Amino acid sequence: MPRKRKKQHRNYAAPLLIAAILLAGVIWAIWPQTPRHSHKRTAHTYHAAPAVAVATTMPSPTVTPASAVEAQASASPQQLATAAQQTLAPASATAPRVAIIIDDCGQWPKTERAYLQLPIPLTMAVLPHVAFTAEIAQAAAGAGKGVMLHLPMEPLSHRRAGPGEIDDSMSDDDVTKQTEDDVAQVPLAEGLNNHEGSEASADARVMRDVVAVAKSHDLFFIDSRTNVKTVGADEAAAAGVPNASRDVFLDNRADVAYTESMLERTVAIAESKGSAIAIGHPKPTTLEALRAMYPRMEAAGVQFVLAKDLVR
Repeated sequence: MPRKRKKQHRNYAAPLLIAAILLAGVIWAIWPQTPRHSHKRTAHTYHAAPAVAVATTMPSPTVTPASAVEAQASASPQQLATAAQQTLAPASATAPRVAIIIDDCGQWPKTERAYLQLPIPLTMAVLPHVAFTAEIAQAAAGAGKGVMLHLPMEPLSHRRAGPGEIDDSMSDDDVTKQTEDDVAQVPLAEGLNNHEGSEASADARVMRDVVAVAKSHDLFFIDSRTNVKTVGADEAAAAGVPNASRDVFLDNRADVAYTESMLERTVAIAESKGSAIAIGHPKPTTLEALRAMYPRMEAAGVQFVLAKDLVR
């Protein structure tokens, strides 16, 4: 009986062995086509193809590189202004020219320094004997802007125009001495214009004394035209001092829309006669209007210049 069970076990062993061999052969035959190997090949293709597409079809970036942004952030106002001017298309020889003068500088340095950041030519007219006279004059020159002495002169109201004032009660010697003293306050100035002065600028004797000092220092003269009876430009021309006159006051009202309209008027005058001089002040509203308008003015063909570029 035990031998019979052993023989029966041997009879099943052979078929099982044959079946195992056959199954192993089938698995070996189909192994290269399993999903795992296919997945590996697909993954390799997926990673390689986008790299080729990016290298051959992606357009050049239009954003400013980070290095350039960092360079702009650390650049001086003068470097920013120079770079901005270099990126503008060359102005036509017949382009209308506009000079903007910012009067009363040396009193509100934060606003005045904001003007210096604008990438267009501006001329800063700096008062003598005020808190930030030297600081703003130096900052303006360093930023590549124009610098003028803003000479205090007596108004019709006879209200004092500020320290260093010239009035028509002074003798010729006194006018000369005071003007010399005021010029010495702003040694970086290339010219001067009158602050207030509706009374004194209409006095030929006083203006002859003032322009004589300007001539001795090789300074130009801009008549602010605070009085239609001014003789400032006439006396400067008679003395051979390069001169010009203001065309527009930008901010008789501290209002952005008003100043924008005055800038439009400035453009119209420049287009009509070839150039125009506009005078503004260190008011936040004037700064805001100028920031908004200067790109439009340039797009209209206006060329911004310094005040010294418009004297004759």
